[in-house]
Amino acid sequence: MRCIQILLAGSLLTSGVSGRQPNVVFILTDDQGYGDMSCHGNPILRTPELDRLHAESIRFTDMHVNPFCTPTRAALMTGRYATRTGAYRTSAGRDRMHPDEKTMANFFGDSGYATGIFGKWHLGDNYPHRPQDRGFQEALWHRCGGIGQSGDHWGNDYFDDTYERNGRLEKFEGYCTDIWFREALDFMGAKASEKKPFFVYLATNAPHSPFRVPASYEDPYRKSAVWRKGKSAGFYGMIANIDENVGKLRRKLEEWGVSDDTILIFMTDNGTSGGVEMETDGLVAEGKGFNAGMRGRKASVYDGGHRVPFFVYWPAGGWRGGRDVDTLVAAYDVLPTLVELCELGGPTSGLDGRSLVPLLEAKSDWPDRELVLQYQGGNGFTYLPEKWTDSVVMTERWRLLEGRRLFDIRKDPSQSHDVAAQHPGTVRQLRGRYEEWWREVSPRMRPVRTHVGHPDQVRVVFTPQDWYTSVGNPQTKIREPATISAPLMVQVDRAGLYRVTLSQYPLEARRAMAPGKAEIKIGERLEQKRIEKGGAGTSFELHLMRGEMEIEALFKMDSGEEGSAYYVYMELLEG
Repeated sequence: MRCIQILLAGSLLTSGVSGRQPNVVFILTDDQGYGDMSCHGNPILRTPELDRLHAESIRFTDMHVNPFCTPTRAALMTGRYATRTGAYRTSAGRDRMHPDEKTMANFFGDSGYATGIFGKWHLGDNYPHRPQDRGFQEALWHRCGGIGQSGDHWGNDYFDDTYERNGRLEKFEGYCTDIWFREALDFMGAKASEKKPFFVYLATNAPHSPFRVPASYEDPYRKSAVWRKGKSAGFYGMIANIDENVGKLRRKLEEWGVSDDTILIFMTDNGTSGGVEMETDGLVAEGKGFNAGMRGRKASVYDGGHRVPFFVYWPAGGWRGGRDVDTLVAAYDVLPTLVELCELGGPTSGLDGRSLVPLLEAKSDWPDRELVLQYQGGNGFTYLPEKWTDSVVMTERWRLLEGRRLFDIRKDPSQSHDVAAQHPGTVRQLRGRYEEWWREVSPRMRPVRTHVGHPDQVRVVFTPQDWYTSVGNPQTKIREPATISAPLMVQVDRAGLYRVTLSQYPLEARRAMAPGKAEIKIGERLEQKRIEKGGAGTSFELHLMRGEMEIEALFKMDSGEEGSAYYVYMELLEG
């Protein structure tokens, strides 16, 4: 096998001390911003383990992701613009990728790696979109976008929860972040003993809200973190817990003798959600948190919404000792980088990203690029993203927001002064790049369907996460009847007789529904039933043909409320 040879600081280094492909551990935290660690100047938070990793790593200081969870994860997994993958929102039936997208786990698995995910996926809860359908051989994960949301297992609250492992529900003891790291370490330890290369995607749900963490991590911040009515103490405590787990992981890699042979990456998925208070115009409120001098936070197209930390540590590759790379790069560059470093097989011609190896090797031949991001979680919740709305075109120097506001990021990192009037040629140039990008990606903004009747998932569960809607989705409000009516985008893989059960609560909650009528619409077809008194769900048996369809599952309550069923279960009985 060819070794990657790197000339760094006068020493000739090779790709691995063992002579085999390096392991990869990719840690991705949720809603932790660039300023949410002490090594980046946070005056309150203490993150000694992340600080140590920062000191020993190559740090990309101008790394950009999407301003929200799902699109960042889609770009990381595929090396492509999130919009191109179909997973460009966090809900509303647009949080899953087209089945023809090849993921990072596919690349690693096809090249002989053991692949595992531990934590948050947020790219689809049903076949063929689950992590075990997308290349992960070991998949321990929670459903939906966050623990405790409507699509997650009923009763989960970060402590002693039930998660899904390889298609089966399993009860765990302990705090969620501790579980993800513990189980990931078990997986890595087993593979290290077998001398089999592994790829681990350790994607924590923390510090995503709600800000729940054992008190021992939160208490040190209760007095110092006083904004947001004290909620930031929990947010910081969650990061402190992550920090401790990062240290445990690194010590285990050293204990097993595989630390030098392991590429360790630390990254976050968007700007901070709990580390700063915001004013209505997107500026950080004075004295209300730390954001490394940036404007904006999670869900913003200012840099504070999408500029994130990105650390790469690989002793056998010569990447240690600490060095900053200030070149503009993006999430979709990670996959082509790992493909090159780990000599992974498979075509890369369709990737939007570029390998960062020249920057890791401190070479200077890196041309400026015009990169496009668009926050597509909002846009008025229209069915399709609107051109220009919440968009940004970036270069090393410029940020063009929504095609009309221009900021010189080198002179004005807080993005306080719009200089579009002084640079009309730059505005025209960057608008042209956006128009080109829109033409490239917009054909892929079609619905990505959930499959039913496939043997890999006997019973499919649809939740509000799957509603294909133009309005906001209720994620945690299922105790109230729905007032939104939205279809489910379905692909029936096998014609036959299906049982379709509608419920306001997940069936495992065993909660009775209020009186009313259940209704299913498929095109011109309409089926209706009275809700049984005291029943948890109402079932229909329907013959369905193979192919694509839109299914509306509705409740019309006697009290007057009318809207989609929060939970729809579909199972093939005969076919």
